Amino acid sequence: MIRFNQFSLARGTKPLFDNTTFTLNPGEKAGLIGANGAGKSTLFAVLLGELHADGGDFSIPPTWQIAHVAQETPAADKTALAYTLDGDAALRSIEARIAAASAAHDGAAEGEAHAAFADADGYTAPARAEALLLGLGFTLEQTREPVSSFSGGWRMRLNLAQALMCRSDLLLLDEPTNHLDLDAIVWLEDWLHRYPGTLFVISHDREFLDSVCNVTLHLEQQQIKRYGGNYSQFEVLRAQQIALQQSAYEKQQRTVEHLQSYINRFKAQATKARQAQSRVKALEKMELIAPAHAASPFTFEFRTPDSAPNPMMVMENVRCGYRSESDPGVEIPIVDRVMLSIQNGQRIGLLGANGQGKSTLIKTLAGTLEALGGHVREGKGLRIGYFAQHQLETLRADDTPLQHLARLAPDTREQELRDFLGSFNFSGEMATSKIAPFSGGEKARLALALIIWQKPNLLLLDEPTNHLDLETRHALTMALAQFEGTLILVSHDRHLLRATTDQFMLVAKHRLQEFDGDLDDYRDWLLQHAAEQRAALKAGAASNGANGSDGGADSGVNRKEQRRLEAETRQKLAHLKKPLQSRITKIEKEMDALNAEKANLDAYVVDPASYEPEQKSKLTEAIRRQADVNARLETLEAEWLETHEELEQIG
Repeated sequence: MIRFNQFSLARGTKPLFDNTTFTLNPGEKAGLIGANGAGKSTLFAVLLGELHADGGDFSIPPTWQIAHVAQETPAADKTALAYTLDGDAALRSIEARIAAASAAHDGAAEGEAHAAFADADGYTAPARAEALLLGLGFTLEQTREPVSSFSGGWRMRLNLAQALMCRSDLLLLDEPTNHLDLDAIVWLEDWLHRYPGTLFVISHDREFLDSVCNVTLHLEQQQIKRYGGNYSQFEVLRAQQIALQQSAYEKQQRTVEHLQSYINRFKAQATKARQAQSRVKALEKMELIAPAHAASPFTFEFRTPDSAPNPMMVMENVRCGYRSESDPGVEIPIVDRVMLSIQNGQRIGLLGANGQGKSTLIKTLAGTLEALGGHVREGKGLRIGYFAQHQLETLRADDTPLQHLARLAPDTREQELRDFLGSFNFSGEMATSKIAPFSGGEKARLALALIIWQKPNLLLLDEPTNHLDLETRHALTMALAQFEGTLILVSHDRHLLRATTDQFMLVAKHRLQEFDGDLDDYRDWLLQHAAEQRAALKAGAASNGANGSDGGADSGVNRKEQRRLEAETRQKLAHLKKPLQSRITKIEKEMDALNAEKANLDAYVVDPASYEPEQKSKLTEAIRRQADVNARLETLEAEWLETHEELEQIG
C-alpha cells in the first residue's frame, strides 16, 4: 500500500503538508482535490520520487511500476503508434534484446527473447496501442502520422496514450480531461473502470471524479483527509461536518432558501422532456450539497437582464468557417447550412467532438467571425455576453480589474465599480493591482465579471470552466442555474451542462442538428458509435485485402478526380495554415527562453542560501521576476493553444 506517516513538506518558505497521515490500498482509485496551490501536483512529485519529506516518512512498494503523463512531447519523426508503444518500456526492452541477439547471430538468446516477447503479449501490442489512440479521438490514418505533425492538444493526448500503454501498478493523472472533448472523456472513464492498478487523479471535473474514483483525498490547511467514496459522497459528508458549525449553517440556509425558490419556479415551467427533468434533479442535488460549499471563496449571481427580443437571433442557411487573411477568396467552411432560431429563455448545450465546429458556430453567433454565407438576423434589443475558449487573452496584462471595468462603465462611480468587483473577490488592493501575475482562475473570474456587468440577455459560453477550480465551478454553476436570460453553452463539464441546460444540439459531420435525449443518452450514443466505427475499420481492412487493386477504368477516373480535389483542398489548407504556423514558431521561441529563465529562478528561490539576510533584495527581485515570467508563460501558453485550436478547426 501507499502510506504517508506524519508527513511534512515545504516549498521554499511555504509549508504545504504538516504532519499529515493517510494510506491508499492496492487497487483503490483516489481523487485528489483541494484549492489551487494546496499541493496536489507537489504530492505527485513526491510519489514520483522527485521531492522528499522534510519530516515524517512516505512509503510505496519498491516493485511498483509508476506511469504518469509527460508534460512535454518531443517533436519526433516516429509515428503516433510507435510513440504510444514506447509507453510499454518492458516490451521495448525485449525488442532490443531480440535485435541484439539477431545482430550477434545468437540463436539461443534470440529464441528466449522471442518467448519473452510472446509472454509479454508483444504480438497484440500494436492493436492495443491503436485502440488507445482511436479511443482518444485519433483516426486510423493519424496513428501512422509523425508526432511532429500534431498540435499541442493532440500531443497531450499522445502523452496520455503512452501513459495508459505502460504496464503500471500506479497511474498518476493530473487534469487528464483538460485537453479532451466529451467523447474522449467518456472513453477514458470506460478504460479506467477496467484498470486493475492503483490510481491517483487530480481533476476539476466532478462527474469524471464521480465515475472513476472510490476514494477522495481532500487537501486543506496542510492536511490530507481521506474520505471513502466519490466526489459527490465527499460533498455530502463534508456538508454534514460544516452544518454542525452555526455560522456556516446560517449561510447554508440562506443559500438553500434562494436556490429552493428557483427550483420551485423552474419545476413549474419545465416540460416533461428528459433533459429538462435531468436539470430538475441536478438542481435538487445542488440544494442538497450546498453546505459543502458554505465556506466557498465567493458566490455571485447574474444581474437581471433587460427585456429581450423573441426570437433573439435567426440563422438561415448559414455557412460558418474561416477566410484566409492574405486571400479572402480562400474559404474553409466548418459548419454548413445552419438553420437555427434562438428563442427567449432557451438553454442549449452544444455537443460534438473537438474540431467539429462548436467554437466556430459560437464565434459566428457572437459576431466575432463573419458568416461565409446565408443570413444572420439579430432581434432588436439583443445584448450578447460572449466568453471565448481563450477569453483570458483579451484582458490587458498591465491594467487593473478596476481599469477593465471602468472602460465598460466610464460614467459609473468608482465606489460602485469597487463594490461590484468585491463581489467577485477583487477587493482592496487586488482591484487596483495589475492582472499580469494573476492566476488563470483569477483572470477567468475577472472575464466573467466583465460579462456580467453588461447584463446580457443572451450568454454564449465556450468552455468557461477551463481555468476554474471545483469551488469556483460550483459558484458558476449556481449562478448560471438561476440566470434568467438565454444560454448557449459549450463545455466538457457534464455537471455544468446537466444543471444549466435543458436541451442539446449536436455539431457533427459539418451540420448542426437537434439531439433528442440527455447526457446519458449521448454517452450511450458515443459508445455505440465507437463500436460501429471499430467494426467498420476492421471490415474495410478485410475488404481491401480481399479486393486487391480491382476496380476498372471508371474507378481509375474517380480516383484521379478524387486526387485532384484532395490536392486543391491541401493547397487551400496550406495557404490558411502558413501564418498560424509562423505565429506558433515565434511563440515557442519566446517560451523556450522564458522556461530557461524560469528554471534558474525556481532553483534560486528554493535554495536555502537565498534566504540569508544579505540576499534579501536579490531574493525579492527574483520572486517578483518569477511572478512576471510565470504570468507571461501562462499568456503565451493560452495564445499557443488558441493558435493550435485554429489549426485544428481548419483541419
